[in-house]
Order: sequence, then structure tokens, then C-alpha cells
Amino acid sequence: MILEILEEQQFASVKSLTEQLHSSEATIRRDISKLAELQQLRRIRGGAEVLESGDREAQRPSLNSSAFLLDREKHTATKRAIAERAVSLCEEGDSIIINGGSSTYMMGEFLNRRHLKILTNSFVLAQELVANSHNQVTLPGGEIYPRQGIVLSAFDNDTIQYYHAGKMFMGTPGIGEFGVMESDPLLIRSEQKLQRQSDELVILADSSKLGRRSNLIFTPLENVDVLITDSRAPEKMIALLEGAGIEVLIVEYVESD
Repeated sequence: MILEILEEQQFASVKSLTEQLHSSEATIRRDISKLAELQQLRRIRGGAEVLESGDREAQRPSLNSSAFLLDREKHTATKRAIAERAVSLCEEGDSIIINGGSSTYMMGEFLNRRHLKILTNSFVLAQELVANSHNQVTLPGGEIYPRQGIVLSAFDNDTIQYYHAGKMFMGTPGIGEFGVMESDPLLIRSEQKLQRQSDELVILADSSKLGRRSNLIFTPLENVDVLITDSRAPEKMIALLEGAGIEVLIVEYVESD
């Protein structure tokens, strides 16, 4: 995970790595030392930096990126319940869109038993569905972003424009009075293209995401049709979302998360 972060950022401080990997400074420093001994990175004051390509062996990046895997490990049982509720909204033969993310990836377990037409930019979800289900799966053209496990295109003319769906399912870093949040402009552009091809927008967000802000807004609340969350969601926040015309569906929070 440290190596993947360095591949993307070129440099990372110990403090930054502890925050991204939810680990202690002692562990991060120990891992940096080991990787430096293996000549996988260069140890510098306060952190580490990537080696020049000629100084290290070429490494194929893992498709299940560190960012994707780490997020999958948070609130997994509750996310699974949210994903199951999301799939229950689909009728056999429906055409749906699923945006990449840890919450939507968990829909795969329940989609395996269905027969739907699915457009997804989640490379990892597409692999899961093709291997284990009879769903018709379509991927948009574009570049694979390994750490996020998604496919993004810089061009307007791709598969997406020819697809129409009744529902689009997506997760979010946060949702609140300002709308549905996102963390990167490239993701927003891709998600807005997907949203234009669907009739309804369904947001999957466990209670920890409610009221949380990010640096960018994907879409205002008025464009959200359904939110699926858990029983720890604050009543004030539910009232806010319902007041904006959103149907809020609640699953039971699972203590074993």
C-alpha cells in the first residue's frame, strides 16, 4: 500500500501515510525502513519517496488498489446490508448503472442471483459479475485507475452515451445539506455522465457519511431520489434529506462491523 501511494504521489510523509493507512507512526517508519532495505523506495527525512524507474524493478500495480481495499474494510457488515437493500430495488430484466466504489462493489454478491443489464465503471465489480452471474455487463471505454478499481474516460463519445437505465447506484464520501460530495473532479465528470443516462439516482451511504463534507459537490440534494443508510443515521439528518424530497431507506446497523 505504501508503494502504491508513492507511485501516485511520488512523495509521502510519515504523518500522511499514518492517516491514509490508519496505522501508527511506529509501524509506518518500520515498514519504510524495510522497504528501503529492499530498495523499493528511498527513505528521506520525515517520510519516503519513489525511486526512479531505473533504480527499481518494474511492478505491475494491483487492480484491488490500497484505497479501494481500505475503504472496503470500514463498516463492512452494514455496507453489505445496504447493498442488499439496493439490489432489492431492481426488477428482473432492469437496466441499471452502478458507479465504482466499496459500497456499490458489495452489490455484486446479491446481483449474482439476478438477471439484469448493468453498465458499470467498476472494473472489479465487472470481473465479479462476469465470473459469477448471468447478468449482461457493459464497461465504458477508458483508462483503468488501479487504486480506485474503476475505468474513466477523458472523452465524451464513449459507451455511456448509448446506454439508458432506470436507476443509477453510487456511494459517496459524504452527503448533507450541500448535496452529494465527491473527492476528485475526474470522478465528478465521469459520474455526471452516468447520471445523465439514468432516470433515478440512488445513493448508498452508511451513517458515518451523513453530514460529512468533502471538497467538491457532485450534485445537489434535489437530484437524489433515494438514499439507503443505516439505523445510526441522526434523525435531524434524515429529516433534512426527506425534506429535500429524498426517499430514505434504513437498514439495521450491524454491531459486529
